[in-house]
Amino acid sequence: MIKFLKKAFRDMKESTKEQHKVTKANFAAAKAESKITWEEAKLTPSERQKLMQAKREEEIAVANERKAAAEKKVAEIKSYKNK
Repeated sequence: MIKFLKKAFRDMKESTKEQHKVTKANFAAAKAESKITWEEAKLTPSERQKLMQAKREEEIAVANERKAAAEKKVAEIKSYKNK
């Protein structure tokens, strides 16, 4: 019984340490994300417009890649269908 309890408490201790690492990493990520918001808030309107335009261009590029991949897949399906 004592061995069981020692093992159980050791497991809880290890689990707590690992959970602390996870919590610490999540806190660091949240802190970094809030810094992004703070830095964006300090931008001038023209800088903010440039940033938003860059984000839109990136989204357009990603969407075009997805569209090209979908069109390629459709072409493959049609060629398979015609065999």
